[in-house]
Amino acid sequence: MNREQRTRVVAVTGATGAIGSAIARQIAAVPGYEVVLICRDPEQADRCAGNIIQDTGNRRVRVALADLSRHSEIQTLAHNWVGPLDVLINNAAVTPRVLSHTPEGIELQFATNVLGYFWMIAAFTQKLSEGLDPRIINVASYWAGGLELDDLEFERRGYQNDAAYRQSKQADRMLTVAFAEQLKAQGINVNTCHPGDVDSRLSNNLGFTGHETPDQGAKTPVWLAIGEEGGRYSGRYFEQQRLSSCVFSRDRDAIAALYSRCQAYRT
Repeated sequence: MNREQRTRVVAVTGATGAIGSAIARQIAAVPGYEVVLICRDPEQADRCAGNIIQDTGNRRVRVALADLSRHSEIQTLAHNWVGPLDVLINNAAVTPRVLSHTPEGIELQFATNVLGYFWMIAAFTQKLSEGLDPRIINVASYWAGGLELDDLEFERRGYQNDAAYRQSKQADRMLTVAFAEQLKAQGINVNTCHPGDVDSRLSNNLGFTGHETPDQGAKTPVWLAIGEEGGRYSGRYFEQQRLSSCVFSRDRDAIAALYSRCQAYRT
């Protein structure tokens, strides 16, 4: 088989959630794609994979387990990865209502929603650089802002899950710019998007119900992952399948500072 004709492999983190499972199912429904569900809970993951296979008829759906709030588990995931990877969709996110920490002592939203993206990209850069039209999609939000570089883990501020979530999504949009520039030479496009206002456990924890279905919310991430636009742009932010302005992408000093702070967590 010609290299260009082989099955494309897409990894989706947080794939048992409302949006993540819709993203995985929509991609699996497209001929020529294999989908890897990256999840924490093995029972939920197997159930989700089975449902996607049944719905799409695509048997190229498999599970890889990792807690993305933990650097060691991401390193193990990457070490054990077999075969190609063409697209990474960073989607996993949490919104705990009370201040929570990983076993390593990192505030849970920052660890999952920000460092999880950062660590996944770093761990899979080499694998993606060998892929076909390689892309990284960081699922962020228009509900973003309030980043405080000197208090990323709410050690000084009182913890509010909404404030922590908004900060994390601002960080995801900023890191997209940093990685797009860093990975340009390796031919990897990196973009970010708002997926839509979906009624999910995540949004419910923030006090919102959402007015869109998971399938509606998945459209823009999927469009960037396998459509032409995701291969045409890099370092950009999208809403409703349209290029959108991102105020956070303009502060290059803050982007560099955030990248440096995230990188320090790897040591």
